Amino acid sequence: MLRSAKEVLGYYIHATDDVMGKVDDFLFDDASWAIRYVVVDTGNWLPGRLVVLAPAALGQPDWAHQTMTVKLSKNQIENSPSLAQHQPISRQQELKLHEYYMWAPYWSQYTTSMQPPAPAMALVQKAPTDAGEEQERQHLHSMREVIGYNIHASDGGIGHVEDFIIGDDTWKIQYLIIDTKNWLPGKKVILPPDWAHQVDWYEKSIYVDLTKKVIQSAPEYDPSTPINRDYEQRMYDYYGRPRYWTKT
Repeated sequence: MLRSAKEVLGYYIHATDDVMGKVDDFLFDDASWAIRYVVVDTGNWLPGRLVVLAPAALGQPDWAHQTMTVKLSKNQIENSPSLAQHQPISRQQELKLHEYYMWAPYWSQYTTSMQPPAPAMALVQKAPTDAGEEQERQHLHSMREVIGYNIHASDGGIGHVEDFIIGDDTWKIQYLIIDTKNWLPGKKVILPPDWAHQVDWYEKSIYVDLTKKVIQSAPEYDPSTPINRDYEQRMYDYYGRPRYWTKT
């Protein structure tokens, strides 16, 4: 099922022995737009620590009671490799974390150098000043940070990112929810993130190869109504793009 990312923020996360905190954010990688970590707000329990959990470590969420479970004790989490808040997570820090928890490294599907393949879109990054900085280049991005990014059509700005739609079984960002209120009052549309041909993380802008007129007439997104396959079919057919669920 497809769900709003904002809707999941604030869900309680239960360790094996107690509640450990709440969902505070999601971190996704800039190659696949897949969610790699759930960021946990632990309150006063582990102040100054960034606590992240791989989606594979989570049990089946209880959507009705807005809770998630993890098969880890609070003691295990407390003794995990420390990550400083408000700092990018490097690949080496990820490696230590995955080794500690014995999580399968998601980047192993890429290359032995632990670097993901170049995505189809252009990812504009700040030029590194030395080789060390290039090694530590940030490849994970906060959903909270990307909310508010400007969306640019081929002929001008159309709005900003208001939210994300995630697949609760794939942990992938399926759609960006775009608020066009500064251009089309009251209208919201959704677009798959892989339709973006360029993302400038430093200018906080996402570029799509569609005109404003095309987007203006796109099927409108209603936040009060869950996204179903009928709506997705109408949207993909309108844009003349192949449906992701029929790809082989």
